[in-house]
Amino acid sequence: MTLRIQKSAERNSTVLTLIGRIQSDQVFQLRNLLDSVPPDSIVTLDLADVRLVDRDAVRFLAEQEAVGTVLRNCSAYIREWVSQERIGLQPPETQNARKPGGMKE
Repeated sequence: MTLRIQKSAERNSTVLTLIGRIQSDQVFQLRNLLDSVPPDSIVTLDLADVRLVDRDAVRFLAEQEAVGTVLRNCSAYIREWVSQERIGLQPPETQNARKPGGMKE
């Protein structure tokens, strides 16, 4: 199965429903598609029907979420992986700024 993309609009949001697998070779296509979205539109990636991702796809999702893209219907395993990648995207001084539970080191 490959990646299928359905584009729709909801209020001031552009929704891209992704279906199938997101792999590194589709990341370029997704970047181009996101670049074509009007700048005043909120972008939502609906991941309800995504069954498999690779590391490049997860990095892409983490980068997009960091710049304001909404990840909707993200499965637990993809959500966890994206969260871990987002930690890796932070500058080193912010990664260790706090211990779990909000306590400063």
